[in-house]
Amino acid sequence: MLTVGKDGAEVERRLAGGQLECPGCGGQLHGWGHARVREIRLGGAARRRLRPRRAICGGCGRTHVLLPAGMLARRADSVAVIGKALMLAASGLGCARIARRLGRAAATVRGWLRRFAARAGRLRSAFTALACALDPDPPLPGPAGSPLADAVAAIGGAATAAARRWSAVSAWELAAAVTSGSLLSPGWDGRAGNTSCLW
Repeated sequence: MLTVGKDGAEVERRLAGGQLECPGCGGQLHGWGHARVREIRLGGAARRRLRPRRAICGGCGRTHVLLPAGMLARRADSVAVIGKALMLAASGLGCARIARRLGRAAATVRGWLRRFAARAGRLRSAFTALACALDPDPPLPGPAGSPLADAVAAIGGAATAAARRWSAVSAWELAAAVTSGSLLSPGWDGRAGNTSCLW
């Protein structure tokens, strides 16, 4: 998976111009059809159907699904919805209350929170380092009260630093981009990727 931005036409232009690199070997990516159609829940009853682009590396031959920045791998909800749940948890709300507010099953929300909490230390470290790389004097958050809350604060701090460099950046789209859509996936190794401007 590779997160490539929000504008499909721009992604196609970059793909055709050889401007997208394989995250594995750095080789040039070329168009390779499309992935299956997905329906993403945007919040409430709003949904969006899309069919992500696929690409193949001219160097190593690996294929990659090119996810828009608003999506996470293997999740039916947008990163904005999941991010809202994480922010509510960081403020002290429990799974049942978050699930009621978002209109999602409590088991779904519990799964998001457990996955995020299990890697909260790595996320805090990666996004603190990203904030420092983007801004020579970043506004670093203090302790937020729990590892999950500290990681949420670090993502917000990195988004603030990114917004100083580029246009306004959603904290959760940045999180999806930096983790290559793997914010909640077991395979994310804690390294920041996709840190060039996606907007």
